[in-house]
Order: sequence, then C-alpha cells, then structure tokens
Amino acid sequence: MSFRNALESGKFVVTAEVGPPKGTDIKKILHEAEMLKNKVDALNVTDNQSAVMRISSMSFCKLLLDMGHEPILQMTCRDRNRIGLQSDLLGAAILGIKNVLCMTGDHPNAGDHKEAKPVYDIESVQLLQVVDGLNSGRDMMGNDLMGSTDFYQGAVVTPEANPLEPQMMKFEKKINAGAHFFQTQAIYDIDKFRDFMTSARKFPVKILAGLVLLKSAGMANFMNKFVPGISVPQVLIDELKAAGKEKAMETGIEIMARHIRQLKDESVCDGIHIMAIGAEDKVPAIMERAGLL
Repeated sequence: MSFRNALESGKFVVTAEVGPPKGTDIKKILHEAEMLKNKVDALNVTDNQSAVMRISSMSFCKLLLDMGHEPILQMTCRDRNRIGLQSDLLGAAILGIKNVLCMTGDHPNAGDHKEAKPVYDIESVQLLQVVDGLNSGRDMMGNDLMGSTDFYQGAVVTPEANPLEPQMMKFEKKINAGAHFFQTQAIYDIDKFRDFMTSARKFPVKILAGLVLLKSAGMANFMNKFVPGISVPQVLIDELKAAGKEKAMETGIEIMARHIRQLKDESVCDGIHIMAIGAEDKVPAIMERAGLL
C-alpha cells in the first residue's frame, strides 16, 4: 500500500526520518534503512537538515526507492530559487518519487556554512502552490508542461507554538495551497496536542504527530531553551534525570513508546512521525515497545 493510500484508508500510519551523511560513506544509513523495511509506511529524507551540508535528499530518496521503501522527499526553499526547485521536482518525478514535504528551511546561520547566502526566493506556502501547479501540468509561470507530476504533497506545522494563532493561520494557508498531509514539529504534551487537533480536524487533511527521541535531560533542556515551538514538560525531564546517564536513552525510548500508544489508542491523530536524530537504529525497538510491530 502506498503512503497516500495508507493515509487515506484510515490506517494509523508510521513514518520515520533518515538524515543523509556528510560524505559518501552510506553504509550506516543504508543499514538503518534496511532495518526499517516493511516496518514503516514511508521514510522522510532530510534536505540539508539544520542547514548542514549533506548528501542531497533526492539522490537518497532514489536509493530508498530501489530498496523497496516509499520515500518522502523533503524540499526546502533555502538553497534553490524557483527555477531550481521546479527543476528538482520534475527530476524527482521521473525517478519515481511520489511524496514531497514542502518546507521553508532553517537559515544558514544555524548550520556549518554560515557565510552561505540564503535564497528564499519563495517560501513553503508558495512551494506547495508550485507542486499543485506541476501536478496540474503547468509551471509557476503558467507554461504548459510536457507531462505533469503526480506528487502527494505535505507540509509541517508546530502545534505547541505560543501563540498558536499565527501557526493556525499558516496551517490553513498551506491547506489552501494544496497540502494533503502534515508532519508536526515535536510534541510532548499530549493534552495540548489534542487541543490543536480539535481545530485541525475541521480541515480535510491528515496529521502525523512528530516525536523526537529524548536521549537525556540535557537534550530536553536544550530543546526548551533553543528550539522554538518545542516544550518538554518538567515531569518528563525529571523522569530522564531520575534514570541517570546510563538509562537515559532507555527512558527516552519508553517515553516515546508511551506517547505513541496513547496517540493511537485514543485516536488523537492519523499517525506518527518518528525522529530519532542520530539513533535511527532505535526505531524498531520504539515501534515494538509501542505495540506497532
């Protein structure tokens, strides 16, 4: 079943994320992808995540496709103008890539090439409109294409943003621009996320709750301090502290599995998006403990 069909069928969908390496040695990431085969419905491939230069998302999506995975191409507006974005999308289409996640992208100041010039010719809402146009057989200027694309396009949203109203306004703009599914920024407060879903359910889109694996109390505190839109409750930080350094990862896995079980059992959303960030080998264990395998 394709990712699109899985979501539209009402199945509780599971996606995970892989970050291409900084270099050409791909043995580790291919091994991790192999571990997830027939376990997840799709695999996101990050696009120079956090503005750090890595192997291109499209090339690794093609490798995943050849492995039997269904990839989700992440595409940011940071590094390419509208010509480059459309060209890459057409290239992805002829490679057989069907899913694309449209993002504005972190500023280069956040990454390892701080002197790089950001492009931002367009942003995520406009990129969704571009994809919608390519699906309809025309480019951004209205020119007819020799063959259209057939992308299932998605976007991101931050349910724990404070205030939430601007985020909801952009959420609706993205839907109007053609978004069919959303993968959220990391959520840790299920009650707060449930409030967001009450508003989100008014729209005909699918929502996958983003979950980032907490590896330590220090990581949780760092995210609270430096990552906008993420709020790790003190009770979870205390749980990680009580576990100690040796058992912190195990505790983080248990916290994520617990949240997944709750989201699924209570039908809070349409699925989950697991972001293990450097610990992709832990994803099968998380899924098994959450009762998904």
